Amino acid sequence: MTERIYTAGLVVIGDEILSGRTHDKNIAQIASWLQVQGIRLSEVRVVPDVVERIVEAVNALREAYDYLFTTGGIGPTHDDITVDAVAEALGVPVIIHPEARAILERYYASIGKELTEARLRMARAPEGAELIPNRMSGAPGIKLGNIHLMAGVPHITAGMLDALTGTLEGGAPLQSETVGCWTPESEIADILRQVEQAHETCQIGSYPFFREGRVGANFVVRSTNSEDLRSCVDSLCDGLATAGFDFTPGGI
Repeated sequence: MTERIYTAGLVVIGDEILSGRTHDKNIAQIASWLQVQGIRLSEVRVVPDVVERIVEAVNALREAYDYLFTTGGIGPTHDDITVDAVAEALGVPVIIHPEARAILERYYASIGKELTEARLRMARAPEGAELIPNRMSGAPGIKLGNIHLMAGVPHITAGMLDALTGTLEGGAPLQSETVGCWTPESEIADILRQVEQAHETCQIGSYPFFREGRVGANFVVRSTNSEDLRSCVDSLCDGLATAGFDFTPGGI
């Protein structure tokens, strides 16, 4: 029986990402966190601060995968429209979440500031939503069904992921091992294909590089089954050795 593979999509929201003013750091940290949860990040879309584009991406990815995550657009300014877009995608109204309002009231009172109308925007949520705790800046993330709305600021996103740890159902975590070789990947393409075909539960990714005037590649073998992973790596090393290629377990 083949073990079920749980999947996730990610929508990165923000004109600043598309313009290059802000370099996204969330894709890598969310992908890594999901792997530990036994969930594979299968697709990422980067969309502007346009309701229609967010709605389109949210509806497509929430239906295609077990989980959907979004980053960005849940702050206090006028262009923070992720909540509105997700509510539209789900066909529900936007409300001031009472628990989120209470959290913000306590947070701003603790730092001697007023909960202004702008800050109260961070308590807005699609009706029926639950909250994702945010220990960094008070304003919570939002979860509704299989959708998880998180902040765009990477260290706040990290805190929200920490709060979600262990709460999502997943499969076996994806494991990986790397084999490095000082040779163009094109010369080893047949070996890679044959080894992967012989190990149905494994995938092999080839990542070429150029260093010190030499061409090489690292081959990353991935599987949820440790025994299959070991067998695939051994077969790859045997194939490289038989063909006369020098290789380095662990990568170069």
